[in-house]
Amino acid sequence: MPDLSVIIPARNEEFLQRTIDDILSNAEGDTEVIAILDGYWPNPGIKDNPKVTLIHHEVSIGQRAATNEGARYSQAKYIMKADAHCMFDKGFDVKLMADCEYNWTVIPRMYVLDAFHWICEQCGREWTQQGPMPTQCDICTNTDKFEKRIIWQIKKRKRTDYMWFDKDLRIKYFDKPGLRQYGDDINAVKKKYSHKIRDWAKDDITDVMCGIGACWFLHRDRYFELGGMDEDHGSWGQMAVELACKTWLSGGRQVVNKKTWFAHLPRTQEGFSWPYPNPVKAQERARAHSKDLWLNNKWEGRMHDIDWLIDKFSPLPGWDEIAKPKTSTKGLVYYTDNQCEERILNIVRNQLKSICNGHQIVSVSHYPINFGKNIVLRSPKSPLTMFKQILIGLEGIKSDIVFLVEHDIIYHPSHFDFTPPRDDVFYYNENTWKVRAQDGQALFYHTKQVSGLCANRELLLEHYRKRVERVEKEGFTRYMGFEPGTHTYPRGIDDYKAESYFSEHPNIDIRHSNNLTASRFKKEQYRDQNSIKGWTLADEVPFWGKTKNRFSQFLESINDRL
Repeated sequence: MPDLSVIIPARNEEFLQRTIDDILSNAEGDTEVIAILDGYWPNPGIKDNPKVTLIHHEVSIGQRAATNEGARYSQAKYIMKADAHCMFDKGFDVKLMADCEYNWTVIPRMYVLDAFHWICEQCGREWTQQGPMPTQCDICTNTDKFEKRIIWQIKKRKRTDYMWFDKDLRIKYFDKPGLRQYGDDINAVKKKYSHKIRDWAKDDITDVMCGIGACWFLHRDRYFELGGMDEDHGSWGQMAVELACKTWLSGGRQVVNKKTWFAHLPRTQEGFSWPYPNPVKAQERARAHSKDLWLNNKWEGRMHDIDWLIDKFSPLPGWDEIAKPKTSTKGLVYYTDNQCEERILNIVRNQLKSICNGHQIVSVSHYPINFGKNIVLRSPKSPLTMFKQILIGLEGIKSDIVFLVEHDIIYHPSHFDFTPPRDDVFYYNENTWKVRAQDGQALFYHTKQVSGLCANRELLLEHYRKRVERVEKEGFTRYMGFEPGTHTYPRGIDDYKAESYFSEHPNIDIRHSNNLTASRFKKEQYRDQNSIKGWTLADEVPFWGKTKNRFSQFLESINDRL
């Protein structure tokens, strides 16, 4: 099992053998090559080598599908996708493997590959711009005697570390051609953005918004976590934008590693372009799909929206001229001890999935579950464990506003319509009915509970960090309470205040045998009668319908709505 598989999707590529040779001669680790011959056989053929696997398709499947196939075939820890016309640094593989955290996508520093020149055999005229064979020498008028001389070396002055994509999702470079459209005075335009490049250039490994798709490297398992290459884009096009957006918006990081490099042969001239048919049509299709997916925030794997990525790399040419209202993002931290009837757990999660599309969900559980971004904390059931779960969830979420949600609360969509007007106040939705699972008895009274808490993420983080630290030192007592903002310091954790809101329709707090807190359905069970204002016992819950003596049917009715 090799450490690295270099995947090369190839179609009508004359330099495939040279690229393979360059990889194998410069690799210093256990590296293999997987080349997908997409609808063609090289002539002459590829040399036999135990480190080279060839996968042939009689009919082309496209660059995206070919890349996915190579990744599925690989058994290596890491994969690298490379174009079939590239040159590589000595030891590129071990240098990339040495600096690649699990959620990183890494691109090496990029040079232009000077692969070949055309030479007029009659007068010696040399064309250094790579492209199709000349039709006529502009010196001696020769029309048929030209030699393709292989150069195969890097153009040291043609180096690129940093790229971005514009509002049309086109890859751009921080050079004169890439910046010219943003002002007549190119020096003034370059000066406007030069500090950004200086910031990026301080270290050997630095953030990069995007690459060009010709060469990228990451953990193989991470590639499949991101969904591989989305074949709905079509055969090819927008691969670099897709990978960058998936990496950044999922909470990962894309970097350029300037400790190593690759050189890429650009296809820039008519007659020397993409080997796939209808290149303009294919690009337009891919870009249309890409713009809908990313600019409309439709990718389900995201922790951030596209505005977050633009803000991270701002100022960016083209983007900073677009005035966008600043909106707060919302997310859910779901914490569970996994100790509840499976039917209740499933209904609650499915309800949350159906009503919270677009909100980031981080779940923290005692055992693994398939719900949002799941984090496992194996610890005995206790108030401290609950506080740690909430803290871990808050540290793992990136949303501005966070709702704390529990595994046995059926939430109405209107619960999440609320937006806190202040960042220094804890807000509780008091429109919650308790329903006893044993017989469906419903109960309402005004109360603030953690399952109805919503607040600014930074405020919650500050509170729960202090709460966990204090409970670890002193232990937990009901004197300090569960609910942030309901007790001031020193009894409580801090001096921030709590306020209430009422959603349009109520949530349902299912009371069952495994609740962390006791279920009390009689007034005399409460020492402080002021804590149960609005006490109402009922057979049904507003909006939801009858629950008394039909709890199972009630749950089935919710299932039918999903």
